[in-house]
Amino acid sequence: MLNVKTFMFNLLQENTYVVNDDTKECVIIDCGAYYQQESDALTNYINDNGLTPVHLLATHGHFDHNFGIDTIYKNYGLQVEIAEEDGPLVNNLPQQFQDFMRVPLRREYPQVGRYFEKDEVIRFGNHQLKVLKTPGHSRGGVVFYCEEEHIVFTGDTLFKMSVGRTDFDGGSYQELMHSLQTVLVPMPAETMVYSGHGPKTTIGEELRYNPYLR
Repeated sequence: MLNVKTFMFNLLQENTYVVNDDTKECVIIDCGAYYQQESDALTNYINDNGLTPVHLLATHGHFDHNFGIDTIYKNYGLQVEIAEEDGPLVNNLPQQFQDFMRVPLRREYPQVGRYFEKDEVIRFGNHQLKVLKTPGHSRGGVVFYCEEEHIVFTGDTLFKMSVGRTDFDGGSYQELMHSLQTVLVPMPAETMVYSGHGPKTTIGEELRYNPYLR
């Protein structure tokens, strides 16, 4: 059984997830830890629970989901894994931040460690996550789906009662709608959705109430 720990980090209240099973191997999804106390909270949780991080994953390349990749690299030697289309965003995090926020980001970040392959499956412990492409919010957006336990990590593709913005560079409303209808809508209704911002939900609840999925 998967254990999902949620942290809300940085000025954009981004959700970072630490996911493990009883083997104590874990994956870190969308590490947005910006402030030192956020980095400390994340590493303390991992260390205090005896977890071993084996993958650092990103649903997409926007800065609020990747502020903390330097923390994970320094503490556990992991570099972020992401879709190739969003690699330039991560490899230029300070410039991306400055372009958006109009202030400098004075931190050094590791480069992307690895790009997802076609039909990629991320394995850790006794579990696996399917990497499913969901462009629309960004060119390289993906979701991570544990089919066995009906859990999906959707980044900024799908939120409770909403969806991700498409007005950023590389965004496309048409692509986002296609991603939702072809990737997420067909999932079982009981599938638990862990989004990049906001509370968790289910596919069934979103099919009933989210106007973008009707």
